[in-house]
Amino acid sequence: MISALVYADRHAEEYDDLTAARTAVGTTWVHVGNANAEEIDAVRSAFDLHPLSVEDVQNDVRAKVQEFDAYTFVLVKSASLTAGDTTFDKEVRTTPLGVFVGRDWVVTLSTGEVRPVKRVMDAAARGDERLLHRGPDFTAYRVIDVIVDAYFDLLDEVETDIEAIEEEVTVSTDIETLERINDVRRDLLSFRKQVWPAREAVGVLARGDPDQIQPQTEKYFRDVYDHLVQIVDLTETYRDLVAGARDIYLNTVSQSTNEVMKVLTVVATIFIPLTFVVGVYGMNFADSPYNMPELGWPLAYPAVMLGMGLIVAVLLAHFRQRGYL
Repeated sequence: MISALVYADRHAEEYDDLTAARTAVGTTWVHVGNANAEEIDAVRSAFDLHPLSVEDVQNDVRAKVQEFDAYTFVLVKSASLTAGDTTFDKEVRTTPLGVFVGRDWVVTLSTGEVRPVKRVMDAAARGDERLLHRGPDFTAYRVIDVIVDAYFDLLDEVETDIEAIEEEVTVSTDIETLERINDVRRDLLSFRKQVWPAREAVGVLARGDPDQIQPQTEKYFRDVYDHLVQIVDLTETYRDLVAGARDIYLNTVSQSTNEVMKVLTVVATIFIPLTFVVGVYGMNFADSPYNMPELGWPLAYPAVMLGMGLIVAVLLAHFRQRGYL
């Protein structure tokens, strides 16, 4: 869907004709969300966009900045945690957004839905003074800023998941806990791959390298850059927390295994002498040429039981001293 606004005379006017919007006096903003091939061709022809730039938006490449003679191309990505295609667990979903900044126009192009951009455009259509008369580079800043701010919402969700894992990991050895840990680690790794290139791209704009970025707008891009630095730091911190939770889980599993092995060791040790006695007296010595005098002794059975009881008592005392019991 194509939406076109022209800022002039302290108000924004909507246009249905791209050519008329392109040639109108004022600052033109054209946004194309969920773009199909026909809409992409129409916008590309109206603003003479380079085919490779449009192809980058369609192919979902990493965030970047490219300078052309007539405009500057910025590729950023919106990110959110949504249910996966093959699982009910959440995963990081990204939607690429191409921002083309010209002398008196800006085009935002996406093959998916980027809701933060729609909110900014709705505010502009209502006459938001923070956008009017500040030029296309400031509009580009607002668009990029709302996308970066949404990154904090994603990290808030991840933080909630990490807090739940930290409460569970010390008391549970269920395999589901390890799966949750691995899911969060995967989400953070995927998100990290998005924010690092975005930080570098916004850094180019914050320095004012492109000709289309006015000096008075650089400070706004520097603010976005600072937010991305903070997001990168938070991402690394959360990765460390998840790694620590995974270590705690593995230690808990190891400790649980050790407790089980202690019990099994005690039981096996106690039954070793009993098994020996049963094995010896279970053989048919009465009909053999070998002589076992105690077989005919009336007190043989009580004596053997008393001896085994003493052995078991000594073993139990030893295990208590070692902390096994």
